[in-house]
Amino acid sequence: MIDLNSDLGENAPGRVVSDDEAMLDVVTSANVSCGAHAGTPRGIRATLTAAACRGVAVGAHPGYRDREGFGRRSLDVSAAALQADLEVQLADLSRMAGAARTRVRYVKPHGALYNDAVVDATRARTIVAAIRAVDPTLPVLGLAGSVLLDEAARAGLGTATEAFADRAYLPSGALVPRGEPDAVLHDADEVAQRMARLVRDGAVTAADGTVLRVRADSICVHGDSPGAVAMAAAVRRVLEAEGIPIAPFAP
Repeated sequence: MIDLNSDLGENAPGRVVSDDEAMLDVVTSANVSCGAHAGTPRGIRATLTAAACRGVAVGAHPGYRDREGFGRRSLDVSAAALQADLEVQLADLSRMAGAARTRVRYVKPHGALYNDAVVDATRARTIVAAIRAVDPTLPVLGLAGSVLLDEAARAGLGTATEAFADRAYLPSGALVPRGEPDAVLHDADEVAQRMARLVRDGAVTAADGTVLRVRADSICVHGDSPGAVAMAAAVRRVLEAEGIPIAPFAP
């Protein structure tokens, strides 16, 4: 079984980055913005309602409070301040989810916060502390081998691993930084076959040709990637053709 997830709820007037309605017809889990890096309360509520209507699992997608940089810039903020902000983000999305007749089932950090917590123990522990303070039953979705998942497991939180359909990998297993050439993949058929191999064989080819062993409970297609819906649909179509069940990782 494999889950398909996408980062959604990030649209705002004058800055529409994803087709949430169409993506929610494809994925089984939605990482919904908590409003710090992108999105508006009205748009976030609409995405939550659409997810609830389709039976798509909702995850909280908190990030640095950086709307100008779309949460993709690391910020110099103290652990205490970051934890307090993350607690607010998680609580706010939980309330909105309840109003939309659904609930938050997991947490996946966004952008630079996600990448920082892959290697930075302080950032990872801060995220874990915020989750424990708001709802210690929520599992964390993150990169396999990351410090974040190690810290979450150490603190007693559930964990799940994800792979990225639309991103290139470094030989280390980290993602190629977005500023580098070919960091984001665009060919839907190529991406679909790549993910089928990952689910079937537990392998993905890094940018330099190295074959990586990757275990994933979920596959992410970023909602703001060019052709995101077509990529997600291609991945789902190929996986279903191979008889692989697709369902949310978080029950």
